[in-house]
Amino acid sequence: MVSSLPPIPPLVPEPAAAPKRRVSARGRLRTYFLTGIIVAGPLAITVYITWWIIALIDSFVKPLIPASYLPDHYLPFSIPGIGLVIAFVAVTLLGFLTANLVGRSIIEFGEVLLARTPVISGLYRGLRQIFETLFSANGTSFRTVGLVEFPVKGTWSVVFLSAPAAPEVEGALRAREAGTKDLVGVFLPCAPNPTTGFFFYLPRSEVVEVPISVDDAAKLVMSAGVIQPEDPQTRLHSMAASLRAAHGPAAEKRETAPEEA
Repeated sequence: MVSSLPPIPPLVPEPAAAPKRRVSARGRLRTYFLTGIIVAGPLAITVYITWWIIALIDSFVKPLIPASYLPDHYLPFSIPGIGLVIAFVAVTLLGFLTANLVGRSIIEFGEVLLARTPVISGLYRGLRQIFETLFSANGTSFRTVGLVEFPVKGTWSVVFLSAPAAPEVEGALRAREAGTKDLVGVFLPCAPNPTTGFFFYLPRSEVVEVPISVDDAAKLVMSAGVIQPEDPQTRLHSMAASLRAAHGPAAEKRETAPEEA
């Protein structure tokens, strides 16, 4: 008959479970407050800017429309956004007329009158070239993000690629430095305000193009590197992982059951 031996005690005692840290009411209140700021802050700023733009357009457009044609004349309250709708319809109608022969002739006649005005002609031509470059459907300006070594070698800055250098600019630089060719204009935005920065010409070989969108690059500059560009596929994988974690192991068993069968 074999007698049962007592279990051998472990040589190293098991560590006691760490007591759960109790969060005070002040800490929970601080967490709730910061969470509310994160949720309400961007929403409030977006609503404020949108409302300001609508009110600004209404203040310019509504005085040009007779009061009898505005719904505010018949209602006891003012409807915001009427000026924005009228401006949108007017701009769309202007584009439609410009695409036709009659509208194009009228626009060309107006441009001839503006070209004969000493100061306004240069201002109008410059603004038109800027708008045609930025809003052209076939344009490529500021749609490509790159990196250049600036301000010193070994430090890289985010830039937006503009149009290639004009023949006069490229010819002048080629005459100064032999072998200079294929120059491209780049705009280097300043953080955290990307509307200001530096514009210069560089050989295209010195620009490292980055496969990210202009929106992601602008967020990167405005946040001073805090908001990093994220791959959409990675975002989907992280969302799927969070959903699986929220449903628990039961959901994982349901997903793997057909594969095992």
